[in-house]
Amino acid sequence: MTVPIITIDGPSGAGKGTVARLIALELGFHLLDSGAIYRILGLAATNVELKLDDVDSLVSLSNSLELSFPYDAESTQIMLNGASIGDQLRTQAVADAASQVAVHPPVRDALMSLQRRQARAPGLVGDGRDLGTIVFPDADLKIFLDASVEVRAERRYLELIQSSQTVERSVILRDLEIRDVRDRTRKVAPLVPANDAHVIDSSDKTAAQVAADLRDLCQAKGLA
Repeated sequence: MTVPIITIDGPSGAGKGTVARLIALELGFHLLDSGAIYRILGLAATNVELKLDDVDSLVSLSNSLELSFPYDAESTQIMLNGASIGDQLRTQAVADAASQVAVHPPVRDALMSLQRRQARAPGLVGDGRDLGTIVFPDADLKIFLDASVEVRAERRYLELIQSSQTVERSVILRDLEIRDVRDRTRKVAPLVPANDAHVIDSSDKTAAQVAADLRDLCQAKGLA
């Protein structure tokens, strides 16, 4: 049995995580937050005191991880081997570990396999940056969700303000512009739409409106 797969790629702040959750909820599909994958391995390696340049051990660890992303209408959890780890992934130590494990090509391959293992019946909705181009090139429906960098910066600013963090709009905008250039021009898995992706600009749309657009595409593909 072929498991139906929907991929939603795009830059930070385009709203792909929220839209992915809304569509998964409607279809009853599993969810994949691929942006957390490297942090998950970084955390797991740190927890077992694994050296972050021990490639063979990192690959073995990657192959042993059991992930799930339980969700409801409001939020998504990240479960590693049955335990919730969402809060632990936000530390700088885990971010640093993620950067170190990501430089090893065999580890990247192992983590790609880990993502592909999330494709289970009745289906999968994943959000990320290279799901439609690299991880699931044969996905049934591919979306590239974009928005202007100014809109994305404002969304990020409001999100941080609501969590009681002190931030400046100009700093967020600058960081997103730098990240966009890096993501879109990197040699390995650049942030670009797949050739057969549907490109949606969310600059002037709410998450619910984008989800409605995806619902129509799902129906046209026989996925809903």
